[in-house]
Amino acid sequence: MKNTVLTFKEAKKKGEKLTMLTAYDYSTAKLMDEAGVNSILVGDSLGNVMLGYEDTLSVTMEDMIHHGAAVSRGAKNALVVIDMPFMSYQTSVYDAVVNAGRLMKEGRGNAVKLEGGKEVCPQIKAIVNAGIPVCAHLGLTPQSINAFGGHKVQGKTEAAAKKLIEDAKAVEEAGAFAVVLECVPKKLADLVTKEVGIPTIGIGAGNGCDGQVLVYQDLLGMFSDFTPKFVKKYANVGEVMKEAFSNYIKEVADGSFPAKEHEYKIDDDVIEKLY
Repeated sequence: MKNTVLTFKEAKKKGEKLTMLTAYDYSTAKLMDEAGVNSILVGDSLGNVMLGYEDTLSVTMEDMIHHGAAVSRGAKNALVVIDMPFMSYQTSVYDAVVNAGRLMKEGRGNAVKLEGGKEVCPQIKAIVNAGIPVCAHLGLTPQSINAFGGHKVQGKTEAAAKKLIEDAKAVEEAGAFAVVLECVPKKLADLVTKEVGIPTIGIGAGNGCDGQVLVYQDLLGMFSDFTPKFVKKYANVGEVMKEAFSNYIKEVADGSFPAKEHEYKIDDDVIEKLY
């Protein structure tokens, strides 16, 4: 059955864990969907893992629409959430609603995700009022990486922890159906999870959250530029891929590929008439 925002709500109520993975293309989304993941996030992390940027700031609306549409064609059951890229919602409530609408209409998403707490609640409320589900994102918000001064764990002081709890309650009140908690101490994430009625989706926030999300290239060992502490590699697909590429290069070079079983045949008498 198709996962929806109601699936998330019911999971929280029943104490069932939610699963989310990033994807950026049709074939990967199809595999994840068939595996049974609850949600696929078309993250602006595509800037890092797909486009080779050092951060997510250069990702455009066109990038998100392009990749979102591809993922949505492969995901029949997973809830497709598309990230709102940097400066697509911070500028005004109007811009936020228009751009969220584009991600739904052109990107074919089921929901959008944006970063921030109280400061973006007017945008969350307006987007939700327009009939578009919103997932919030607190803690380490990559679009604010310059303000944070790097990839640092968030909420470690009393003031910062209180603000995180307040922001979580604020985004819930604004209408968000879920909130991602990134790089937050486990005990704080546990507390936030208890304090809000919407599901918390952790990434580097411990196992007390209502669900988890990972970048699939990290999970499969396909991205080696930077590996956060919170990543668990479930397979070393990167090495398998490199070995396959190397074997292909070698066999083409020595002539062993393509072999007879890869060839198409033609009658000899047809060939003879061509001389």
